[in-house]
Amino acid sequence: MDLSLDRMTIALEHLHQPARSIPAVQVVGTNGKGSIACLIHYGLMAAGLCSGLTTSPHLVSWCERIRINNQLISITALRQTLEQLQPLTEQCRLTPFEQLICSALIHFEAQRPDWLVLEAGLGGRLDATTAHSWRPLIAVASIGMDHREHLGPSLHAIAAEKAAAIGEGAHVISASQEPEVSAVLEQRVNEVKGTLQWVDALDESWNLGLSGALQKRNGAVAAAALQWMSTRNEVISSRAIREGFAAARWPGRLQWMRWRGLRLRVDGAHNPPAAIQLARERCSWSSAGSRQIWILAIQAQKQAPEMLQQLLGPLDEAWIVPVPGHRSWRLEQLKPALPLQAHQLKSAETALEALNQLLDQGWPGSAPVIAGSLYLIGHLMENGTLEAE
Repeated sequence: MDLSLDRMTIALEHLHQPARSIPAVQVVGTNGKGSIACLIHYGLMAAGLCSGLTTSPHLVSWCERIRINNQLISITALRQTLEQLQPLTEQCRLTPFEQLICSALIHFEAQRPDWLVLEAGLGGRLDATTAHSWRPLIAVASIGMDHREHLGPSLHAIAAEKAAAIGEGAHVISASQEPEVSAVLEQRVNEVKGTLQWVDALDESWNLGLSGALQKRNGAVAAAALQWMSTRNEVISSRAIREGFAAARWPGRLQWMRWRGLRLRVDGAHNPPAAIQLARERCSWSSAGSRQIWILAIQAQKQAPEMLQQLLGPLDEAWIVPVPGHRSWRLEQLKPALPLQAHQLKSAETALEALNQLLDQGWPGSAPVIAGSLYLIGHLMENGTLEAE
């Protein structure tokens, strides 16, 4: 990973600025970016508009990252585009993420959607999506401590990196943030002479196709974004927004799945703020003092001890497994870091091994939760271990 906008800027110039005439809403933040992008995308479709969406990461196929309405880019088209980009990739030393964003913009130029919905990667200031020149609207998801190795050691530094994506005169929408984050957003918007709109979580009258109480917060940002977009496209009505939100689907986030016919939950929570939200969600399905089984795969650069402190109740049990293909936290590292919870931790070589051991012991009454990494969930879906309900 090499954060810089120079490579993307030069590459897009060589490509004659694909999709430059199509307005984009860029979604930045730490947790909830994908959900906000998904809700905006479905809202646009429900209004009869054509939406070009790019997200990351994917669960099973790279093609998930680039879609027009409900149609993913074909593997053939993606492969051809990446092959055509190879000379430019070598010349500009494009990273894989930058190659995907270039491919998305080329695809969008050919398909000519009404709006682009661009989910930023881990940053903002130097994110590849920020190289798109027409981003009049910025939707901000919850900003918290994550990717410190790339964005800085403090919440202020991380917020500043993400807020720096806000361009001249942009309209910015956010739900409530930590005071430190709010101050950074306000300062940046003032610097670029933009406008900042704060929104409250949606009320209970809203029916969302995405699970979890947190989605009411994400939904408020997405709804406000669509309402702002309606000033340019009058077909985006309140009814269309509600219909789109009800139809929205975003796999791997608080989703029910089955293994060998047995129910379990999966969630992509991979940092302490997401773990806090997942622990809150747990309260809606689990009574106080009950036992929850967790199967957790956490990458080595993540704050695993802090995550476990948020997730583990007194009677809980956590199986620590590796993230396939990534350096991961191991049981022997976690036990010294969590002396009071060490007796609640177990390990397995794979998530499948953990599931089999749970079955041998007697499947728990409360459905186990697999979390810690979308890469693990995608791996289990791809090899057929898990099936969506």
